[in-house]
Amino acid sequence: MLRPPVHSVSIAAVAASTTLSKQQKAFNRLIRQIEQKRALLAAWEATLPRYQRKYTEKMLPLDGAIEALKIRLIHCLSAAHDKKGITRGERKQLDELIVAMIQGTPNGAIDAELKAIYKRHGRSDFDADVADNKALMKSMVNDMMGVDLADDLDFDTPDEFMRHVAEKFAEQQEIAFQQQELGRAKRKKSAKQIAREEAEAAAERDVSQSLREVYRKLASTLHPDREPDPVERKRKTALMQKANKAYDSRNLLQLLELQLELEHIDPAALARMSEDKLKHYNLILKEQTRELDMELIHVESEFMLRFHVEFPLNQAPAALLRGLEIEIIEKTHARRDMERDLESFTDIPALKAFLRAVKPARRGQFAPPDECPF
Repeated sequence: MLRPPVHSVSIAAVAASTTLSKQQKAFNRLIRQIEQKRALLAAWEATLPRYQRKYTEKMLPLDGAIEALKIRLIHCLSAAHDKKGITRGERKQLDELIVAMIQGTPNGAIDAELKAIYKRHGRSDFDADVADNKALMKSMVNDMMGVDLADDLDFDTPDEFMRHVAEKFAEQQEIAFQQQELGRAKRKKSAKQIAREEAEAAAERDVSQSLREVYRKLASTLHPDREPDPVERKRKTALMQKANKAYDSRNLLQLLELQLELEHIDPAALARMSEDKLKHYNLILKEQTRELDMELIHVESEFMLRFHVEFPLNQAPAALLRGLEIEIIEKTHARRDMERDLESFTDIPALKAFLRAVKPARRGQFAPPDECPF
């Protein structure tokens, strides 16, 4: 990942009475955007190992303990269902609560005993209901997104399903794009299309030439074979490797930063640069911002899938780490509450009091598992 720049590249007005041109302002704005995105990527790079460590050491054991307690609670509530003192309405509540809790349990933790409890309280077969739900999800995705999922697609969690949907959607989009490009290539081009493509090709040649000029100036100075001093040769070798990598990835900002570091250019030199040259530079910088945006989207998406977290894009990674710490505290309290409930639910009056306190989300149905007190 990219690091925040050591040397800041920007254009300043030559005199107090002068103002920056349109291209100069665009150059400065793009530089600021790139530096912000690079800083955000660096923050992700610094935060992810800490998040992973805390998640592995604290959150996963908590989740495992809570899941085990939840299964014990299901057995406890099922055992209390037919006890003396439980009314018909309370039994119905227990049926719905037990079914919701089992539905919210990962499929891998559902054993034959839990399936029997599910059938007893839900009056249906667990495996058949899971199969029906999977078929419904596939049908909905096909209708809403046009993603044709394989009939034999199997998944245990919604996360696995959505990951497969995303991969399939991207695959179909790529096929559609290739077919569209193939269709365009077969069609006879109009004079306007030919002129536009020629202009785009010319602009790309100008952009490549601008990058090549910056790189060649660096290469002529940094070439390690021309340096007799061993210490300086080592430094130039490292800088040359940076320049090669920046040129290969069309990273204009990093090339300009290297020029600043070597004092090949200064803010005054940037201010004297022609508008045409700046226009070419700005095209490259726009391409860099798009690439950084794609890298950020990739990092954030991977994070959401790996840790089952939903958050607004571009949120500071440090805030996510604080959110994890808060969630660990909340789940620690939830585990203690569940342990207390396990003890109290063997007492029928306490169980009846709990059922009175739990309000159905709507008539005849409990709140979804995520809103369930367990």
